[in-house]
Amino acid sequence: MIGSDVIIKDVSKSFGDFRVLNNINLDIHKGEFFSLLGPSGCGKTTLLRILAGFEYPDFGAVMFDDKNVLPMPPNSRPSNTVFQNYALFPHLTVYENVAFPLHINKVPKKEIEPKVMEYLTLVQLEGHAFKKPNQLSGGQKQRVAIARALINEPRVLLLDEPLSALDAKLRQHMLIELDQIHDKIGITFIYVTHDQTEALSVSDRIAVMNSGDVLQVGTPYEIYESPSTDFVAKFIGETNLFDGVAVSVVKLDKPDKNGDTEYMVELDIPALGTVKVTAIDTIAVGQTVSFTVRPEKIVISTGKSPTMREDINLFQGIVDEPIYSGFQTKFYVKVTNCATPASSRDCLIRVIKQHSKYSDEGPDIEWKDSVYLSWSAADGYIVEVKK
Repeated sequence: MIGSDVIIKDVSKSFGDFRVLNNINLDIHKGEFFSLLGPSGCGKTTLLRILAGFEYPDFGAVMFDDKNVLPMPPNSRPSNTVFQNYALFPHLTVYENVAFPLHINKVPKKEIEPKVMEYLTLVQLEGHAFKKPNQLSGGQKQRVAIARALINEPRVLLLDEPLSALDAKLRQHMLIELDQIHDKIGITFIYVTHDQTEALSVSDRIAVMNSGDVLQVGTPYEIYESPSTDFVAKFIGETNLFDGVAVSVVKLDKPDKNGDTEYMVELDIPALGTVKVTAIDTIAVGQTVSFTVRPEKIVISTGKSPTMREDINLFQGIVDEPIYSGFQTKFYVKVTNCATPASSRDCLIRVIKQHSKYSDEGPDIEWKDSVYLSWSAADGYIVEVKK
């Protein structure tokens, strides 16, 4: 099987007076695992339904390779859909559910059994062929739905939050299996999810959506490390996000690893004071920007101040709340001498410390401890320039 390039051009959709999609443009590459990620109501499922043929846009075009598929009914498009609720026939066996599309397409009987068993083997259900859906676990039902969706050899597989009905551990297991299936068959997967971890784990690229708009398209690394808006920074993982004013901008002698010119920017952040951050875009002195640093990028320590370099940010604080979660502890640290004490939440920095529990790891950090927080200027990021 081979996949299709999927090109979405100027697609808009309204339900009554409510605009669901605002002039969406996306290029999805052949064989790519592409995710549409965003909160409930952002328009991602409506966009997927337009690709499947269950909804029609008010404007725009959807191209599978070089063909506009919008005039085509769902059953004529080179795509198939895996739904959140499995949509299996309860009175049919696993074998009969998977074989159903072949019967509809009038495939010769002698070809049906080997093909059904091929796809049941692909999803590791060959030993469950003659069970009914009510005899299967949630994960097994979803694998049946995936096999049924793939058996007609579509060029594009559309997945509408297929794992959301599963418990957390099973969801992680199924996610790995789904990625392995994609690697084996090589067609284009378009995956809708509101779960950032799912999207980051399996996607080649991600489109982050909110309120009917695509805010950023990029690899998981680009989306996480270089968010383009405040919303993307806050929605993808956890982060510390502050507004500040550029008070100094200095061009650095050496370009970054990609060869781009780099600048050292000093920001005046009301809640913290002066923060150093590197940037590849020119920032003018006096501009207001939003600044982010991920909690896991921050070093937390007790005792004496860490060794300082010119590019290190250093703050002192008091542990306001430690939250233990087994493999890590999240600390909310209230910065000492916060410039905006009336708004105590603005004075909090979140820090995540992974647990190694080696004997030389140092003393445990506890509630009300005095601590140092430090991070490199290169580990922060200027998200937006405010108008």
